[in-house]
Amino acid sequence: MKRSQCLFQNNPWVCVQRYPVAIRFKTSSPIQQLPRSRFSTKSHLRSYCPLQTLEDASVARFREQSFTPELPTVLPRQHFQNLPAFERWFYPSTSRLNTTYLEQHGADAFVPLELTQPPTQSDAASEPSFRHFHAPLSLFLQWIRAAETEPQASQLYLAQCQLLDLPAVLRDDFPTPELVAQAGRGDVYDTNVWIGYPPTYTPLHRDPNPNLFVQLAGQKIVRLLAPDDGQAVFASVRRQLGQRADRGAAAFRGEEMMQGRERVLLERAVWGDDRDASLPAHGYEARLDAGDGLFIPSGWWHSIKGVGEGVTASVSTYLLPLVHFWSRGMKDC
Repeated sequence: MKRSQCLFQNNPWVCVQRYPVAIRFKTSSPIQQLPRSRFSTKSHLRSYCPLQTLEDASVARFREQSFTPELPTVLPRQHFQNLPAFERWFYPSTSRLNTTYLEQHGADAFVPLELTQPPTQSDAASEPSFRHFHAPLSLFLQWIRAAETEPQASQLYLAQCQLLDLPAVLRDDFPTPELVAQAGRGDVYDTNVWIGYPPTYTPLHRDPNPNLFVQLAGQKIVRLLAPDDGQAVFASVRRQLGQRADRGAAAFRGEEMMQGRERVLLERAVWGDDRDASLPAHGYEARLDAGDGLFIPSGWWHSIKGVGEGVTASVSTYLLPLVHFWSRGMKDC
């Protein structure tokens, strides 16, 4: 039996559970009526425009051009590379996780993990299996060490790990960014860490809170859709599955979006190469390296892929939303 399989089977510390992702939204208000794209029921996008990068990271510019109008934007490159986590969680100038530091300060912390395993030889035509469970951080660090020396058939992803689940010494490596503290009310709803080996993948979804997404190591590609456009893509996929396609169906998302036919159709709709070129619709794309930051407003649909070599890691700081809600879209690129 391969080492990656031994890590999870008959392990008394592995606690498997299903987890619902509760996403609630207010009714949108017509604050800003910008041109927005349209989708056919095929739901394949024609193109992705590079997302705007702010000229500087001043609070005034960020508030005026992105935070207040609720438009996604890339912050100046490598603006966040001074976070303490960069020098403590990762080896300098590499995409290698400092497993010694993390094990020293948080080995026993119970963290959420996603395990994706390839189909068995007897059922090669089936989809990869997926499960979400909680286990000690030491189990994940053990898998990381194994992946550094040999590619692993099973992929383990530290996904949506709340800082509150980690010891204080590790939480202190993520001070609240100045933009978060000063651009709005300064209230942080939640902070989550994501770590894994490429390819990592988060399906198309939307969040109820503004998100300052910072890349800590490696590379990720983020594709974004305006609220109405993302809803149209999601609705198209749900109709193909013969399931509810209204906004209420998108409010509570769980493991169904991570496996089976829904995962396949969502990924094809956003990332597939067979997009219908006759459609006028488009989305937006941001390619992030270590130290880069991306602001994702409330309600903007997004899907994320970890690419390249070495560990890919990021941290999401979720803010309390403004009194009003999201804008409808952006100008055509």
